[in-house]
Amino acid sequence: QVQLVESGGGLVQAGDSLRLSCAASGRTSFIRYAMGWFRQAPGKEREFVAAITGSGSSTYYAESVKGRFTISSDNAKNTVYLQMNSLKPEDTAVYYCASAISARVIVTGGGEYWGQGTQVTVSS
Repeated sequence: QVQLVESGGGLVQAGDSLRLSCAASGRTSFIRYAMGWFRQAPGKEREFVAAITGSGSSTYYAESVKGRFTISSDNAKNTVYLQMNSLKPEDTAVYYCASAISARVIVTGGGEYWGQGTQVTVSS
């Protein structure tokens, strides 16, 4: 069993930055699992944002965030981060962390374990 806990959300203005964190616990081999971020805006379906392989060697992004968001991981801390720059009002959503056996699973919308989410609100 794996527990994922997100943090770092908040209310910011357009153009600001935020860094989300997702701390994983309960699994001894964090490095073998891919991690990723999803988001869900009110009235919309959950969408893929970014993913990183277990080794941290490869990253994947949705087109809507490419060039603005950066996913990274610290396997020593069992933590994955999402650095969000140049935030836009359309980035407003609940952001969820997920883990899966491969980045492909996350990129295609899946996840084996999920966090509870953290709210990000971007005002114009």
